Amino acid sequence: MIASVRGTVLETSLNGATIEVGGVGMAFQATPTALAGLRPGEEAMVHTELVVREDSLTLFGFADDDERHCFRVLMGAKGVGARLALAVLSVHTPDTLRRAVAEADVAALTRVPGLGPKGAQRVILDVGDRLGPVRDEGPGRTGGALERGSAQPGPAPCPDVVAALVQLGWNEATAAEAVGTVEAAHSAAHGQAAAPMTVPELLRASLRWLGGGHRG
Repeated sequence: MIASVRGTVLETSLNGATIEVGGVGMAFQATPTALAGLRPGEEAMVHTELVVREDSLTLFGFADDDERHCFRVLMGAKGVGARLALAVLSVHTPDTLRRAVAEADVAALTRVPGLGPKGAQRVILDVGDRLGPVRDEGPGRTGGALERGSAQPGPAPCPDVVAALVQLGWNEATAAEAVGTVEAAHSAAHGQAAAPMTVPELLRASLRWLGGGHRG
């Protein structure tokens, strides 16, 4: 089992990264939360889980042990494979996932592309209380500058992030609205002269916005 990797970040993409470990590039798919903390050329440590199938060995990366724990629990639900489990954690933080399961909130779970009502109900039944209690209430996933309609007219939203959201299952109009809203909120909070968000950061924030129920 490969529990973690530490080394120099060689590259990042919209859904994964490569870290050099002892001269070997370890490629993995990862949650937006994990990717947001990675910068090419800098050293980083990522919690990982190796998923073994008959025809493949796939490494998945997580921001912390809590994300990895939730990934493992989700994998125990009937019909949930590694990629769907990763998609769940791309839309929901561990704590919002815990609340959705505890409250049997099917609507919240079906915001995950590829997870329909029956699948969501199966997750609720199979996962039960195995995710554990909520660890950190923290601020909500939406609110303030990120509410619907808060975006102001401006430059076209980042096309790479819009394309990634479309690939994940959202329509183009909703994806563009999410990215544009997040970019506008960032500018409003930090000023027009602030450095723009990186692609992983923008993808993560857009998924958080969409995960809060802003879906077309």
